[in-house]
Amino acid sequence: MNIWILAWRFAWSKPLSAALNVLLLALGLGALAFILLAEQRVTDALTRDVAGIDAVVGAKGSPLQLILAGVYHLDVPPGNIALADVEALRQHPQVAQLIPLSLGDNVGGHRIVGTTPEYVALYGGQLAAGQWWAQPMQAVLGAQAAVKLGLKVGDSFAGLHGLGEGGHAHGQTPYTVVGLLQPNGSVLDRLVLTATESVWVVHETDMAVDEEDRAALEAEREVTLALIRYTTPLAAVTFPRFVNTTTEMQAAAPAYELSWLLRLLGAGTDVLRALAATLLAVAGLSVFMALWQAVRERRADLALLRLLGAGPFKLAALLLAEALWLATLACGLGLLLAQGLVAALPLLLPTEAAGLVAHRAWPPQLWVVPGLALGIAVLAAALPAWGAYRADVSRLLSTAP
Repeated sequence: MNIWILAWRFAWSKPLSAALNVLLLALGLGALAFILLAEQRVTDALTRDVAGIDAVVGAKGSPLQLILAGVYHLDVPPGNIALADVEALRQHPQVAQLIPLSLGDNVGGHRIVGTTPEYVALYGGQLAAGQWWAQPMQAVLGAQAAVKLGLKVGDSFAGLHGLGEGGHAHGQTPYTVVGLLQPNGSVLDRLVLTATESVWVVHETDMAVDEEDRAALEAEREVTLALIRYTTPLAAVTFPRFVNTTTEMQAAAPAYELSWLLRLLGAGTDVLRALAATLLAVAGLSVFMALWQAVRERRADLALLRLLGAGPFKLAALLLAEALWLATLACGLGLLLAQGLVAALPLLLPTEAAGLVAHRAWPPQLWVVPGLALGIAVLAAALPAWGAYRADVSRLLSTAP
């Protein structure tokens, strides 16, 4: 007698009840798996994109807004800062590297970032096709941006004013695509990169009414912010204070703002975990009730099995195997559901946020889902299995219909 085959047939002798139990358990396990997957992917993306950046300097305002705009490109920057002030900051003895970023335009929701090749090197970007920009109005596209925009090397496009879709098109100053980046899971994937001078050319062409006006705009050139790497870790104590108190700019520490942001995300995921735990508790109770009822309804079958030589242990194992079948099916279905939802998230989120969950990840803590499914199956089957184990053959025969 194969216990697993018999347990499978017993489990699906009432297909509606079995399907309902599997569905309830799958929803609970899937919700938990989805939370773990999404949380891990967002945490990995946020942590990865701040690596190598000690400070972000920009216009005064919210430090978190500055980090979200300058590092993750998820928010609008608080303003611009004078190019002369940035160049003066580059000479500070505690600054080992300064990378300027100029924002203001987009194409198809993907931000156009005026910067230097150092920005690409910061994230380890590599070319998949074409070459790097060598002059203004040449652009290199991130992997996701290139796919979504449908652009290839040699194509031209016009930037739209603003950081969201729907702005005024700078048709007089089109960009030419000269390179495409390999996908590397960083913020580069969703950006359109160009020389800092390109951003100045676009806006000066649109705003200047004559050559004199253009010369005035060139003398007052600005950038949006600067990413800074320190010469020594001790600069983390003194440099932000120097910028915040002696200049018209502000310096924000990505590590500090990231820890605060992750605490906010953690509070939200705790609520979702509580909901998933409630679903699992209801599902476990449902499986328990089904197995407990099965013991009462299968008295004749249990009595027959005892007469055929099955011992009390095999009857208990039969109930446990039935619960394990339901848990295994629910676990597989729940994991598939979670992976499907996480895969669909980039399609549902705005362009700026889609990159946070676009890369693949299988966090080690996801193994808690199969373990939890096993634990629920054992707990739900424990009392019914104990009842079947202690059942008396003569009583089973006398009460069997």
